[in-house]
Amino acid sequence: MSLRSHVRLGVIVTAVWALFWLLGWPQYYQQYSTRWMAIFVAILALLFWGLVIRMLRSIKRGRIRKSIILSIYFTVPFFVYDYVYCGLYLGNGMGFLLKYWYLTIYYIIPWIVVPLTAAWIERKRAVDR
Repeated sequence: MSLRSHVRLGVIVTAVWALFWLLGWPQYYQQYSTRWMAIFVAILALLFWGLVIRMLRSIKRGRIRKSIILSIYFTVPFFVYDYVYCGLYLGNGMGFLLKYWYLTIYYIIPWIVVPLTAAWIERKRAVDR
């Protein structure tokens, strides 16, 4: 990936986190019931998978390697931003991982979904040839 692509992804990830943060006001989604948050997480997971499929289909070479890079971008910055906000600023420390379980799920999901989707696309393309 080019430097431009890395910068672009970094800006997009930061904007997505900021939007998610603003939409969670005033209590970063703690004001909603566990049931509502579970539904929200499920819907968000489907939307995320659709985005991943679209992104990975546009990659011509090195799809599996690039899926790992995407997994890093989909997890590490979000964890850092959430730790700074929830862990440090709100005073939860690493306990934020349990309190804000709906965030924690998304530190894991990309590491499963993105590489598996890349492998699925690769296999599908190989069969179609």
